[in-house]
Amino acid sequence: MRRQLENLLGFTPKHIEYYQLALMHRSKPDEIQDNNERLEFLGDAILGAIVAEYLFKRYPYQSEGFLTELRSRIVRRDTMNEVALRMGLNKLVQYNKSDRGLSRSHIFGNALEALIGAVYLDQGFAKTRKFLQAQVIRAYIDIETLETTDTNYKNKILSWAQKNDHTISFDTLEERTEGSRKIFTIGVVLDGTVVASGTGHNKKEAGQMAAQRALEQLKVE
Repeated sequence: MRRQLENLLGFTPKHIEYYQLALMHRSKPDEIQDNNERLEFLGDAILGAIVAEYLFKRYPYQSEGFLTELRSRIVRRDTMNEVALRMGLNKLVQYNKSDRGLSRSHIFGNALEALIGAVYLDQGFAKTRKFLQAQVIRAYIDIETLETTDTNYKNKILSWAQKNDHTISFDTLEERTEGSRKIFTIGVVLDGTVVASGTGHNKKEAGQMAAQRALEQLKVE
């Protein structure tokens, strides 16, 4: 694992145990006492701060609203999961492979956030910033495309429903706690029937995912 991590990170880890923990999903057998959820919490905060700084310097004349929206597009779960898969992080994450649903979820993006937390604890903030900018943002994120892509799926499906005389709502189907974080499941209810659902760490994120899935299910272009 050490050599694979060195290739992925671009440096030699000092404390390998941080990274081993970052790659340990809670679905592993019961004898595994710890998992990556706390590191994910830390990495999520650091990721948001470094991406905010990066965009602040890249776009010196753009508004706060523009910067907030673009940061949201970069750090959202599906973007981070796609980056993690392209990095090959899925080959390193330890999880219950018999649960096929996990491999189609966002556990790899979550592990990437945990990895960021591990880098911070192991190397400090400056090295984490360098790692994120070089190994993640510049290597795997097409900011120009994200900048010009309309990803507000919720607005899109609301507009479609209004034009086609449908009644639509976003309902909370489930709210639970995993580790130290809340998980929300939001359903898109079209004319009284749930047509799709999405899960996230806040209702906005879950709603956007649900809306995206509903658009795909309904084949709305």
